[in-house]
Amino acid sequence: MTVEGERVSTRVLLSKVPEVTVYFWIIKVLATTIGETAADNLSDRLGFGLTGTTWVMAAVLVVVLVFQFRAPRYVPAIYWLAVVLLSVVGTLITDNLTDKYNVALELSTIVFAICLAATFALWYRTERTLSIHSIDTPRREAFYWLAVLFTFALGTAVGDLIAEKFDVGYAASALLFAGCIGVIALAWKYVGLDAVLAFWVAYILTRPLGASIGDYLSQPKSDGGLGLGTTTTSLIFLAAIAVVVVYLSITKKDQLPPITVADEDEATRGA
Repeated sequence: MTVEGERVSTRVLLSKVPEVTVYFWIIKVLATTIGETAADNLSDRLGFGLTGTTWVMAAVLVVVLVFQFRAPRYVPAIYWLAVVLLSVVGTLITDNLTDKYNVALELSTIVFAICLAATFALWYRTERTLSIHSIDTPRREAFYWLAVLFTFALGTAVGDLIAEKFDVGYAASALLFAGCIGVIALAWKYVGLDAVLAFWVAYILTRPLGASIGDYLSQPKSDGGLGLGTTTTSLIFLAAIAVVVVYLSITKKDQLPPITVADEDEATRGA
């Protein structure tokens, strides 16, 4: 029912992110693994040094994000390329702080945790939601990608802190983070843990999980790894991501249906 003379139109809100399915988590872990191995590989191969490589990859990321923001809705290839690049850049940022500026991993962990918390606080204060299912405006998408960047930087610091500084080891660290994610999933399903909170905690934990897996596969056996090397490991995981993304692009199994909402006509709003 409408007031006499009032005109109501509808607009369609198109989600800019995928539905959270098993495919989402598979690609997320694969992407985080590449973030660890590709960052190391590119720093060695490009010849720009750690800082130079960071700037180059950040520039590539900006270009991809421009396409992501301009896309009318979620496009698997663009979205997941952005995630992979954010994983690489987030890793490089933390590595720069640790290796070049000698910032302790404990301090990096605290700083990035504060940055992520501040992003969430401002996001919620502005939009009143942190749900991934609400990413349908440019402002919400901007908050989303900033949060994702900080989750990668924070996850890198936490993963390196536990696996290397605390000498837990790569394989044990991977099992530890996988177990933590399992606990979060069980708490969400059986204890009533808030779905949005569960999602973001699991999202953060997939970063050190993927990093531990990547280090375990790529690092020399003398350092506790399998010795596959960063190049081989990165190519294997990139190929796996490509296969899943092509599958999702064809089947559209991870695409949310559009939401239609009613809007008052612009002329009526000014009345």
